[in-house]
Amino acid sequence: MAETTPRQLLLLADRLKLSLLERQHASSRNQDTTQHDARISQTLSQLQAGIAAIETRQTKSDAAEEADSDLARVRKQYETLQSQFSAMSVETSASETADAVQKGTARKQNARFRDEPNTEEEGDPIERANRAALFADQERYQDEPSTGIDHTSMDNQQIHDHHKQAFRDQDEQLEVLGQSIGRQRLLGIQMGNELDEQNELLDDVERGVDRHTSTLERARRRLGHVARKSKANGSWITIGILIIILILVIVILK
Repeated sequence: MAETTPRQLLLLADRLKLSLLERQHASSRNQDTTQHDARISQTLSQLQAGIAAIETRQTKSDAAEEADSDLARVRKQYETLQSQFSAMSVETSASETADAVQKGTARKQNARFRDEPNTEEEGDPIERANRAALFADQERYQDEPSTGIDHTSMDNQQIHDHHKQAFRDQDEQLEVLGQSIGRQRLLGIQMGNELDEQNELLDDVERGVDRHTSTLERARRRLGHVARKSKANGSWITIGILIIILILVIVILK
C-alpha cells in the first residue's frame, strides 16, 4: 500500500477548499447543506489521519527538511479549513434559528392585524393598498436567504457595506481556489512529463532486451553448428591419431 505524502495531502486540502466554497454557495441560496457537511467532515477526517500517519513515520526515521516544511503547510491549512467549517456550521445554525423566529413573529403580526381590523382603513382604498404593499415586502424579505446577521438594526449603507464585504470575501476565496487549481494543473503536467520519461526509459530497455535476445540466438545457432561439425569429424580425428601412434611404434621398434 502506497504511503501518504505531504503533496497528496496538499491536493486533498485544495479539494476541501472547493467543497467549502460549494457549501457556502449552497447556504447562500438557502439550500440543504447536509450532503456538503458530510463530505467535508469525511475529507477533514482523511486529512487529519494523513497528517497523523506522516508524523508517526517521521518519528521512526529521519525526515527531510522539505518534507517537514510541506507537513507544516498541510497542518496549517487543516487548522484553517477546520475553523472555517466550524464557523460555517455555527452561522448556519444561527441563521436557521433567526429565520424561524422571524417567520413566527410575522405570522403572529399577520394574525393580529386580521383579528383587529381598523374600520377607517377598511373603507380607505389608499390605506388598504399601502397595507398590502407592506405585507408583500415583509413576505418577500422572509423568502430571501438569511445570512445569519440581523439587518433590522442596520441602515441601507451598512447593509450595502456588508454585502460588498461578502462579495470581496468570495472574490478572495475564488482567487485562492484559482491558485489551487493552477497548482493542481502544474502538478498534473509534471506528472505527465514524468510518465513520458518513464515510458521512454521502458522503450529503451525493451529495445536493449531485444538486441541481447538476438545476440544470444545467433550464438546458440553457432554453437549448434560447431557441435554438429565436431560430431561428424570425430571419427576421422580418431583414425588419424591411431595412424600416428602406429607409425611411432614402428619407428621405435626398428
